[in-house]
Amino acid sequence: MVTGQTAPAPVAGGPAEVTARWRAAAAATGPADRADVERAVRAAYRAVGLAEPAAVRWFGSPLVAAEAALELRAAGAVTVREAVRTLPWDAVRGQAVERTGALGWAPLWALTGGELGPVTNVLADRIRGAVLDRLAPEPDTENDEDDVVEAARERRIAARIALLDAVRGQHDAPWFAAFEAAGVLGPSPDAPGGPAGEAITALAEVARGVGWWWPYADVVLVSERPVALHRDEAGRLDRADGPALAYSDGFALHAWRGMPVPAEFLAGLGAVTVERIRTEENAELRRVLLEHYGYERYLADSGAVPVHQDETGVLWRIELPDDEPVVMVEVVNSTAEPDGTFRTYWLRVPPGTRTARAAVAWTFGITEAEYHPQRET
Repeated sequence: MVTGQTAPAPVAGGPAEVTARWRAAAAATGPADRADVERAVRAAYRAVGLAEPAAVRWFGSPLVAAEAALELRAAGAVTVREAVRTLPWDAVRGQAVERTGALGWAPLWALTGGELGPVTNVLADRIRGAVLDRLAPEPDTENDEDDVVEAARERRIAARIALLDAVRGQHDAPWFAAFEAAGVLGPSPDAPGGPAGEAITALAEVARGVGWWWPYADVVLVSERPVALHRDEAGRLDRADGPALAYSDGFALHAWRGMPVPAEFLAGLGAVTVERIRTEENAELRRVLLEHYGYERYLADSGAVPVHQDETGVLWRIELPDDEPVVMVEVVNSTAEPDGTFRTYWLRVPPGTRTARAAVAWTFGITEAEYHPQRET
């Protein structure tokens, strides 16, 4: 560590425990303790020398909060995001790097913010995109008159600016995890004080209780957290029988294994047929139908025939209109199950695969020529 730098105070449980706490905060659902959140918001204003907001307005989702922000912007409201969030954030980040040292900050970030960031940022981007499209859809340049297109463009620009006024609340968890692990955010007893430290502590309290919020000179707009969040093992939004992300006022996102899908599309998944899959024009939605229906079942019900077979397995190919084919290798586990049966696996492989042996070799990351197993397990 560079001479003159102060070593960060030990954090209870270390970076792993800190990251786990903030992961839970990022994924938390349900209503906030509004009194606690409002106290923290007012503390954040005071910490940076601003007068407390005259009012804190609550909303059920970031959609209606952003719509209110758009209206405030149009009426001349002044955002104080830079003073409340940006400036203290930059100061505390500098303190974190100074405390950990240039060489210590990178691995600390990897264990905290780097661990939480990918999933959290993707979710925040999905919310932002959905809110923007609901508030200000892309103009229809082919069918609308020029003045209508121009008005739509102007509203979309205004909506983008209103969204830039937002503080991400619980979705800022990656940074709070890094700050806490670096000892510049409580509960470390050596966390720095001063305006920046006090502001970040207050912002962290807000983030533990709410979703996005908008700080203006006289009023703060606060969105509640979602009431439901469904994700797969990779952290992607995922639900087949309803919204993957839902808010109390009805704003919701529907997704299947991370891919956005229309609500009405999911409603029909229970009655998917081979013909329905074949006739789906949207290639991405067709993949969703295939995954839900099951590749093995589709092969059986569609009358597919194998394109190659050898001692390693059977290669199957599903031709799809306006899309790359689905190629899968069928293999049988050489180790018997407890009941004496042998389990069959279906493994998807690149569409250019031509032999079963090449397909099996690809699943091991080697070429067909290199695949010479002495004993399969």
